Amino acid sequence: MRRGLMPTPLLILSCFGASWVLADSLAAPVNVSIRDLKGSSAVVTWDIPDGEPVIGFAITQQKKDVRMLRFIQEVNTTTRSCALWDLDADTAYIVHVQSISISGQSPLSEPLQFKTPKEAEKQASKSKDEVTMEEVGQNAQLRAGELLIIVVVLIMWAGVIALFCRQYDIIKDNEPNNNKDKAKNSSECSTPEHPSGGLLRSKV
Repeated sequence: MRRGLMPTPLLILSCFGASWVLADSLAAPVNVSIRDLKGSSAVVTWDIPDGEPVIGFAITQQKKDVRMLRFIQEVNTTTRSCALWDLDADTAYIVHVQSISISGQSPLSEPLQFKTPKEAEKQASKSKDEVTMEEVGQNAQLRAGELLIIVVVLIMWAGVIALFCRQYDIIKDNEPNNNKDKAKNSSECSTPEHPSGGLLRSKV
C-alpha cells in the first residue's frame, strides 16, 4: 500500500517543478518607456520578445522613496500599454512591468523612473506653434467676424461711390441745358439791328 502511494507526491512535486521552470523561462518585457506624460497621468508602453506565450501583463507603480505600491494586472489581452492615473504633479515614480502566461509571471522588467511635470512647467513648455482645437475654433470665429465687418464696409463704400456717380451724372446732364438758357436770355436782352443798318430812334 505505501509503495503504491509513494510515486504520487513525487509526481505532484515534478508537476510543480515543471510549472516553475516554464514561469522562469518567460522573458521579462523590454523597451519599457513612458509617453503622454502629464501632471496627473501617463502611459507606460513595452514590448514582448517574439514567441512568448503571453496572455496579460502586470504593472507595479511606486513613488520614489515611498513604500506604497499600486499593482495593476490585466489578463486575456494583447495590449502593450497601460494608462497610469491619479498621479501627483512634480513627483518621481518607478515602474516595473511583468508578462503573464498560463504558467505564471515573468521576472520584473528593468525599473523605469520618470517624474511628472509641474502644472506651470506644463503650460510654459507648450510650444507657441502648438494650437489646440479650441483655439482653432476661436480663431475661426474671429476671422469670420473680421471678414463680415470688411464686407459691410466695402458695401457701404460701393453705395457711396454709386450715389456720387449718379449725382455727378445728373449734374452733368443739367449743365448743357443751363448753358442754353443763358445763351437764350442774353440774345433776348440784346438790341436788334435795323434792316437799313441804323438803330431805331424815337422822334422828338
